[in-house]
Amino acid sequence: MSHGDARIIEAASEDWPLAQPFVISRGAKTQASVVLVRVTDGQHVGRGEAVPYARYGESVAGALEALRAIEGPIDRRQLPELLPAGAARNALDCALWDLEAKQAHKRAWTLAGLPEPVPVRTAYTLSLDEPSAMADAAKAVPHLTLLKLKLGGAGDPERLAAVRSARPDARLIADANEAWTLDMLAPFLAAAAAAGVELIEQPLPAGADEALAHVARAVPVCADESAHTGRDLDGLVAKYDAVNIKLDKTGGLTEALHMAKAARAARFRVMVGSMVATSLAAAPALLVAQGAEWVDLDGPLLLARDRRPGLVIENGLISPPSPELWG
Repeated sequence: MSHGDARIIEAASEDWPLAQPFVISRGAKTQASVVLVRVTDGQHVGRGEAVPYARYGESVAGALEALRAIEGPIDRRQLPELLPAGAARNALDCALWDLEAKQAHKRAWTLAGLPEPVPVRTAYTLSLDEPSAMADAAKAVPHLTLLKLKLGGAGDPERLAAVRSARPDARLIADANEAWTLDMLAPFLAAAAAAGVELIEQPLPAGADEALAHVARAVPVCADESAHTGRDLDGLVAKYDAVNIKLDKTGGLTEALHMAKAARAARFRVMVGSMVATSLAAAPALLVAQGAEWVDLDGPLLLARDRRPGLVIENGLISPPSPELWG
């Protein structure tokens, strides 16, 4: 089937209020600012959503400008020639997958040669705060059994211990968002191990992660800001035990599926994450999340309201998307 008859009919920004402020080491936000793309072949319409990230030099305005500059028919396989890996390409790539599924009257996973997806358990993120506040937040969601702590450097061992004390039943992972220093690395990893933490994301800044190859990692360490596409994997060997695959970094589902396969071949464990966004952004990531050791697609749970229909999430288990939502 030829996909070259697809054209962009809308590239727009939307703001979705959060249920409560979302705080990480780099700052806080009260809304999710997303880019929505709609494509059509004249008969069907496909949708995709992405979140430009300032840490990677992206902005909503910049993504919209890049998307609106694309003229004429688009073929998904040629997207790397049109846009760099990142949020703008992700929104367009996922919209084209959605369109292709509608053209073929098949689900996107079938087109991708994948088995029908099953529900996966998402982590639920606890914003960076004082240890007692994070412990209270953990206790407030007793039905959610996989918790992700946002860390910030000084005070992190106390945060880890407080949440573990509050929720001895829960699986814990943590994300330092590049906030640790080399001096913190060994003692903080030891504190994470003592708290029974399964994984630490990106403890050191992406440009300083060579040090990870020379320390005993008491807890597996996952690359996030250091891992964007499959091309980054070779440089992560010996430094990291796992990689966090996000469609906003890879530039869409197409590269994310490739990166997941390549990561497995390189013997990395796989985490699938996303930015804070609606169910439309999380839905394609569920295809990559099948079989991942850790899934962090809780964006819809952090919003004050979601798209309708959205993903069905019950006690942390996310079911595959309905065709009305995506794919």
